[in-house]
Amino acid sequence: MHVGKSYRLGEFLVWTRRNTYILFLFGLFAVVIHETWGLKWLNVPWPVVALLGTATAFTVGFKNAQTYNRAAEGQRLWTDILSLSRFWGTISIDFLDNHDQSRALIYRHLAWLTALRYYLREDRVWESNEKSHNKEYQRFFHIPERIKTVETELKALLPDHELEPVLGSRNRIGKILSLQSKAIKSLNANGEVIAVQYSVLQQMLKDFHGLQAKCEQLKDSPYPRQYAVINNIFVWTFCFMLPFGIVHDFDLLNEVVDAPLRGYMAWVTIPFSMLISWMYISLEQVGESTENPFEGSANDVPISQISQQLNIELREMLGENNLPEDLQAHNNIVL
Repeated sequence: MHVGKSYRLGEFLVWTRRNTYILFLFGLFAVVIHETWGLKWLNVPWPVVALLGTATAFTVGFKNAQTYNRAAEGQRLWTDILSLSRFWGTISIDFLDNHDQSRALIYRHLAWLTALRYYLREDRVWESNEKSHNKEYQRFFHIPERIKTVETELKALLPDHELEPVLGSRNRIGKILSLQSKAIKSLNANGEVIAVQYSVLQQMLKDFHGLQAKCEQLKDSPYPRQYAVINNIFVWTFCFMLPFGIVHDFDLLNEVVDAPLRGYMAWVTIPFSMLISWMYISLEQVGESTENPFEGSANDVPISQISQQLNIELREMLGENNLPEDLQAHNNIVL
C-alpha cells in the first residue's frame, strides 16, 4: 500500500515506459505508411476510432471499478480481522486466570495470522506481480514473506508438539484453528472457562474461519479471465488504430501552417496518439496491478503491517516488554 501523498509522475512514467515504447512504434508506423509509403487509403475513418474508443473507455472503467471493489473487499476483511483479533486478545486474558493459558491462546492466534498471510502471499499464475514492470518496482520496497520462511515464523509462536502437525498439514491455517478449538475444549472440560465463555470463544473461532474462507476466495478467484482478455484486446486494438484515425486530420493542418512546419504536420500524430493511448494503457495497467490485493505488489492490502501491529498489541496485553518493531514504509510503500 502506498502511504505517501501520491505516486510521483516520474515513477509512473518509468513504470509504464515499456508500453510507451510500443505506443511510439504504433504512431511511427502509421505516419511512415501515410507519409513515406503514401498508402493513405489505409487511414481509418475517425468515427470508427471514436466508437472504438468509447467502447474501450466503458470496458476499462468497468474493470477498474471491479478491481477497486476487490481491493476494498480485501481491506475490509483485514479490518475485521484486526478488530476481532483485538477482542480475542482481550477475552483470552479476561476469561482466564492462568497467564500461561492466555499466552498460549494469543500466540496460537498470532500463528494463525502468520500462516494466513503467508498463504495469501503465495504466487498464482494469473497474478501480475511477476510481470517486468511490477517486478522491477519491487526494488523500492520489501515483501516480509519473501525474507523469512513461514516455518521460521511459526517456530517462534508454536510449541514443538503443535508445530510439527501444522507444518505437515495441507491446510496449515485451518489446522491452527483446529488446535485452538481443542485447547478451548480442554479449558472448558477442566473448568477454567464456564459455558458462556466457552460459547463466546467458539463463536470467535467460527468468525475467524469465515474470514479465512473469504480471504482464500478472494485470493484464489481471479478477476474473470473472459473480461480481462476482452478488455486487453479492446485497449490494444484502440491504441493501434488511433494513429491511423488522426494522421489524416493532422496532415490537413499543412494547409494552415507556415514554414518550417508546413509539410510535416502528419508527424505530430505520434506524440498526440501516444498521449491519448497512454491514458488508456495506464488505466489498464493500474487496474491489473490492483485486482489481486494480496499478491505482494505496491498496491496491496498491508496484511504484513496489520499482522505486525497485532503481534505488538497482543503481546503488550500479555505484559511483555521485548516487543517487535513496527513495519516501516520503504519509499512510501508498506505491505
